[in-house]
Amino acid sequence: MDAFIRVDQYHFIKDQAHNLLNGHMTTNDSAVTQALKSITYEKVLDLFTELTNEQDQLISQVQQVHDETDAILYFSRLKQYVVPFPELTEDHIKELFPKIKKLIVPSLADIDWSETSYISWNDLGANRKYIVAYIDGKLEGIIGHYHPSRQKSICTICHDYEKVGLFTSTISGRLNEETISRGNYICHDSNKCNQNLKSKINLKKFVRHMQG
Repeated sequence: MDAFIRVDQYHFIKDQAHNLLNGHMTTNDSAVTQALKSITYEKVLDLFTELTNEQDQLISQVQQVHDETDAILYFSRLKQYVVPFPELTEDHIKELFPKIKKLIVPSLADIDWSETSYISWNDLGANRKYIVAYIDGKLEGIIGHYHPSRQKSICTICHDYEKVGLFTSTISGRLNEETISRGNYICHDSNKCNQNLKSKINLKKFVRHMQG
């Protein structure tokens, strides 16, 4: 069976499985747990427009998560069928930011591509944040001014409550020499953001908004 699960779908399924696990821990009512199983399976099933019988059998196993051991084994099976973020090289990334002459690219060797919907890194010395994502099959790179916040807030990309910073990009307006600044609060830690990201729609909206 070929890989068929996007990274964000994988994290959504993990989240639903954890919700089901919490349900087992808080109730002994068999009718309640059966309802939770059905609801969880339906939510996961809604992620996909079409599944083969083999794929459906794998997905349906989310209903069998009763404890942490079940969850670990299930996530391990799922991960084998996650479509990973296409592996990048330092040269690929530098091509996305041609105006940055001394671009410092983070180490790519330790990235788990099957856990990654986008990559991002902070250049705190220059108050910048870089983001690289595949949007509609095309590799996109955006750069913005970045100022960490002292308080947690809702991240625009993953929609979770995390340590964030204000990411601001400047785009050209309709008139000559006109510029427009756009800003959103996003996670300071992109690895944490990737773990939280359960819908790639939010990532796409953010990138397109920042691009104008």
